[in-house]
Amino acid sequence: MPTCAQVLIHLLHAYGVDTVFGIPGVHTIELYRALPASGLKHITPRHEQGAAFMADGYARASGNPGVCFLISGPGLTNAATAMAQAFSDSIPMLVISAVNRRDDLGMGRGRLHELPRQSDVSRGFCLWQHTLSSADQLPEALARTFQLLHSGRPGPVHLEIPIDLFSVAMPNPLESYRALPRAQRSAASIAAIQTACAWLKTAKQPVILLGGGAQQCGASATQLAEKLAAPVFLSLAAKGIVDERHPLCGGANLSFDKVRKHLEAADMVLAVGTELAETDRNLVRNNLQFSGKLIRVDIDPAQLICNANPDLAICADARETLNQLNNEIPINDNGLQRRQVESGLKLLIDSCRNEWWPGSEARMPWVEALRQALPDNGILVTDSTQLAYNTNHALPLYQAHSHITCTTGYGTLGFALPAAIGAKLSCTRPVIALIGDGGIMFTLGELAAAVAQQLALPIVIWNNRGYGEIRDFMDEAKVSQEGVNLHTPDFVALAKAFGAEGQRINHPAQLPKAVEQALTQTKPTLIEISVS
Repeated sequence: MPTCAQVLIHLLHAYGVDTVFGIPGVHTIELYRALPASGLKHITPRHEQGAAFMADGYARASGNPGVCFLISGPGLTNAATAMAQAFSDSIPMLVISAVNRRDDLGMGRGRLHELPRQSDVSRGFCLWQHTLSSADQLPEALARTFQLLHSGRPGPVHLEIPIDLFSVAMPNPLESYRALPRAQRSAASIAAIQTACAWLKTAKQPVILLGGGAQQCGASATQLAEKLAAPVFLSLAAKGIVDERHPLCGGANLSFDKVRKHLEAADMVLAVGTELAETDRNLVRNNLQFSGKLIRVDIDPAQLICNANPDLAICADARETLNQLNNEIPINDNGLQRRQVESGLKLLIDSCRNEWWPGSEARMPWVEALRQALPDNGILVTDSTQLAYNTNHALPLYQAHSHITCTTGYGTLGFALPAAIGAKLSCTRPVIALIGDGGIMFTLGELAAAVAQQLALPIVIWNNRGYGEIRDFMDEAKVSQEGVNLHTPDFVALAKAFGAEGQRINHPAQLPKAVEQALTQTKPTLIEISVS
């Protein structure tokens, strides 16, 4: 009979997993016994935080859950920050960790990697945390896990397996263990759709607002916007869901007064899959105020009243709901052109696209250079760095799963490099990482993983020799600059020491060529932008 570990590997493959990220340890060796013949690809990061960030990037780029194998104790605690980022941004992730033997749990005997209450570490930032008490629980636990990851609001799930269970013989042959079908995504009630349609059809100034929960809704949202001649605005997590070249797309500009005033003056706002949180608005703290009717659509009922009370709350799948609305609202052949002229929509959209933060004018040529450098189907992965705060709203993207950032939600540093590796391993699309000189030092070791995988990955470093954003805030608050001016290494020399390529540029015109060359390599390339 197969062991518990063998059934685990078999079922992961059955549920569609093709890649796992992890660092083997003495407690997880049995997990690796079945890997070579399983069809699963194993990627070894250089730190467990990198493993979870890679799984995060993999999930965001592919739409499928990212999977980690972690050792007990420090393996889990090292990955905790990345798991919390995924929880904040609703990213599907399965973390499978070892834990001490069942007869040692909670006893504090000083076993290797022991945490007396390891399960408590992850419970606060997981959809579900479960410790197997017997090997025969495994199939049910995995079935529940994948239902949670695919059917509701996603996030991390943590399964921990006592090390004495990995080698336990299961009661049935391997082929008898199979994946269970996914639950169907929920549709909105007929009554809710009828009410929403009645309101939308009569609205004189409708607006559509999309959040990260609408990742699969690009075509449906665009179709509805054209029928209603309604401008579409995006949260930071929604960049690219609707092609930002579309004449009705105002981009991810919720932080600017012009967009906020238009939203607040609209007689009808349809908000889909968004928390309406300050991180959707680039940290503008004041909540949006709506003078007209507000319809909210979300798979999570708690989010339907978060930050703004709706006039109509629809707890349902975003894409199903938009498809239902499209089925009920007829096509208006000349509506788009007529309403654009009559209501000044084109002027509004154009003016929204041309706003940027005061004081960031010197960075805008770099944003334009990044847009030239990024292929139309490319994925931009960004860290918390000053240039990324400008690309958040000023760099247009053209399709879903193109904007992977940690600047929303939890906002940790060190995200972009390992997340870009995970994104690149999930698909054939070109990927560019953008990270600051401070942030890259958190996870620089993952450059070795990118070299080992021979990834054509341009890694753009915005080197302003410190934590530039915090430095500016200190100046604004009249606080002396303490702890924000950093010694930075020679990044080009470091890249070459890792076996990667490296070059330094100081003018935006150099960036497109540097990225073009990097995308033809069989190794990553660090492109350092030296900021005066």
